[in-house]
Amino acid sequence: MGTRDPTGDRDYPRYVGEAIGQTLPLAVAVAISPIGIIASVLMLTSGRGGGNGIAFLIGWFAGLAIFVGAMILLGRGAGASSGGEPAEWTSYAKIVLGLLLLVVAHRQRTKDRSVDGDPPKWMAKVDSLNPLRALALGAGLGAINPKNLVLNLGAAAAIAQTGTDGADELSALLAYSLIASLGAAIPVAIYYFAGERAAGMLNRLKDSMSRNNGVIMAVICVVIAAKLIGDGITTLSLF
Repeated sequence: MGTRDPTGDRDYPRYVGEAIGQTLPLAVAVAISPIGIIASVLMLTSGRGGGNGIAFLIGWFAGLAIFVGAMILLGRGAGASSGGEPAEWTSYAKIVLGLLLLVVAHRQRTKDRSVDGDPPKWMAKVDSLNPLRALALGAGLGAINPKNLVLNLGAAAAIAQTGTDGADELSALLAYSLIASLGAAIPVAIYYFAGERAAGMLNRLKDSMSRNNGVIMAVICVVIAAKLIGDGITTLSLF
């Protein structure tokens, strides 16, 4: 039996499970986003190798946790949950985020059909990065790169609207951040455990993700957009 609030209406383990369940698809979407995997491979194959790879992974996780945690606090301050139920504005927020993801999906497909442009500036500087800068880059890419930003905002809204207490919000936040970091962690695991095969495996992984970047992101964005919009409409129908 879980700890209940003074009204006796809330079972906190159930609600933290609800928060984790709501954010799971979003966390998986961040995890399989090509940018985290490609960046992790580039760090590991740079001059500083494993040191930069570990720093990047730590930064990616920390960036996710700090950013989403800050958004949860803002959501709580804005009354994302009322009487144990999601506030009406959170439903509209989910619909807006879903529509934004559809825009991102369209841009990804358009970009994928166009001639490749110049790579991001940070890619050209990978070999000159030290672990501290790799950590900062991981935090930035994980938290607020355009492909993750909307997903992270959706996760924050999903956790905040359940109205769980601080400990349960923290549990849901850590679960989201850990799952969303798995993609960036895979190259690190290959680097340390695949032995002599690591270099070839990492290069093949990077090439595959680079070739299919647009398609992968477009599909992810459409699926998650449908979920967010559907959740928002469903909740609005209950008001």
